[in-house]
Amino acid sequence: SFIGEVRNNLNFHPRFALMKLFQHRSLTLSFITTLDRNPRYNLPFHHPSTRPVILSTSTSKMASSDAKADNDQSVILKERAKSAFRYTEDIAPGCRIDMTLHAILHSSVSDFQEVQVIESYFGRTLVTDGKTQSAEHDEFVYHESLVHPPLFWSAILSGRNNDGGDGGPKRVFIGGGGELATAREVLRHNTVERLVMVDIDPAVIEVCKKYLPEWGGDAVANHPKMELIIGDAHKYLMETDENFDVIIMDISDPIEAGPGIALYTQEFYNRAADVLSKENGIFVTQAGSANYVPAPHSFPKEEGDNSESTCFSPIMNTLATVFDHAVPYSVPMPSFGEDWGFVMAFNGPDVDAAGLIDLSPATIDALVEERIETVSGVPEHRFRSIGINRATTGRERGGDVLKHYDGKAHRGMFTLSKMLRGGMKSDKRIMTEENPIFMF
Repeated sequence: SFIGEVRNNLNFHPRFALMKLFQHRSLTLSFITTLDRNPRYNLPFHHPSTRPVILSTSTSKMASSDAKADNDQSVILKERAKSAFRYTEDIAPGCRIDMTLHAILHSSVSDFQEVQVIESYFGRTLVTDGKTQSAEHDEFVYHESLVHPPLFWSAILSGRNNDGGDGGPKRVFIGGGGELATAREVLRHNTVERLVMVDIDPAVIEVCKKYLPEWGGDAVANHPKMELIIGDAHKYLMETDENFDVIIMDISDPIEAGPGIALYTQEFYNRAADVLSKENGIFVTQAGSANYVPAPHSFPKEEGDNSESTCFSPIMNTLATVFDHAVPYSVPMPSFGEDWGFVMAFNGPDVDAAGLIDLSPATIDALVEERIETVSGVPEHRFRSIGINRATTGRERGGDVLKHYDGKAHRGMFTLSKMLRGGMKSDKRIMTEENPIFMF
């Protein structure tokens, strides 16, 4: 009935009809594009896509223009410039981020999820099921934070436990990671001999190879150290006979009805511990929102409260039931609209946990210079190379390769705010198959 009302008014009162259309919160691109292709309606914007990705347009100024402004062409053009497709994303109950959408490069529905690549304020961005996964502006912050602390800590533990041995890690497993950027960071470690990555959705991998080659692309997917498997990461780890020095879980958030919830349970973590090397095995997972000032919905209001919240502390608590140490850390992620958390887990004496947090900047910087090499053939981000689309040669080494992680950044990542630490201490929840916990 709404669409019919708009269509009827278009012939006689096009301005009224378009204002009604813009004000409707479930606006779809297919109808807007149809209108735009008819020059008589003279829409103030155009986009070739027909996917319903955009939730709103900015029109309050247009609605308030008076008759004089209607007749003033310069004012009309000024107001049209303010009307544009918008990308909006809910990040918390009652809270969303909103930005201009410059382009929709890809939109499809795979067997598992809806997949889009858009161009927004944060550059090229991968979106699945309406949630930002990584953006050109800051993907390196997420991926370097997920990968380098556990691999360097595994190297330190390996050296300690083997009287200065070769300092691994050599064998690494990635669960998820379809953008290929997590694998890109792992392959930058010159000690790694074998990398197994298992992701369930081949569509995401192919889309990222085509539209986001800077994340890794074919250079990473076809790397001789890399075994890329399309499949279920949970099933793979449950059945494998192989041991790994580091297991990295770069998977979907634990949302209700989502595919990733089984990868956050106590039962899964027990199996992961069995698959890890005994002396220098490290497990790390992304752990969702971890704001410096926790959002109002972050923690349960009372015991037994099962409403959607953040899962940073439940993931840490659950890992702590399996490993000797579960150490949380976080980084700011502007494209997510919030700080993002990770939890690293491992076994060993108590001094090891303190040692990880208090690693000297000089120790980490020395490891970076000694071990980090670029992956040949991966294009540089244009945001970093100022518009020059060049591929790395493979000869770049050390600190010049990494954009975010170094010794000083490490200290900041492992220093959580007093408010966040207090909230996590009061949250005793544990995630199991029978009692899952879902984040917003």
